[in-house]
Amino acid sequence: MPTPGVSAAVAPLAARVWEWAAWSFALNLVWEIGQLPLYTLYGTESAGRITYAVIHCTAGDVVIAVFSLLLATLLTWRADWPLTRPWSGSGIAILSGLSYTAYSEWHNVYQTHAWAYSESMPLVFGIGVSPLLQWLVVPAALTLIVRRRARERRRPAVKP
Repeated sequence: MPTPGVSAAVAPLAARVWEWAAWSFALNLVWEIGQLPLYTLYGTESAGRITYAVIHCTAGDVVIAVFSLLLATLLTWRADWPLTRPWSGSGIAILSGLSYTAYSEWHNVYQTHAWAYSESMPLVFGIGVSPLLQWLVVPAALTLIVRRRARERRRPAVKP
């Protein structure tokens, strides 16, 4: 039998995770499409393989984003950190996303050769700037979106 109040505590977090994941999918999909020319895949693979790669990478980005959200929730002790502690929560989400991405890019480019950068990809210590920027921009944008949507939900309805 569930403990009273547990489901009431989990429901807001579950709603936050779904909202975060949905917006993360949208923002990361746009980012992945935008950075295609910075990878060799863009000029050498079929449209089907490129589409698969974009969807695969976007899904991975959503997993990273949700993990970052949950880590920030755990470390701030607040499921509502985007509203109550946006600086510290975003900092945690950004740092965890950046850390994983730096490792993943290094591993996949230099160890497994799963993908490669085109000559137009700017590098920092051998890691692509675009995926690093992605994990600075997207978590910050997600926090702003969640905050704005929460304000809109609290705004009283205007009577005609």
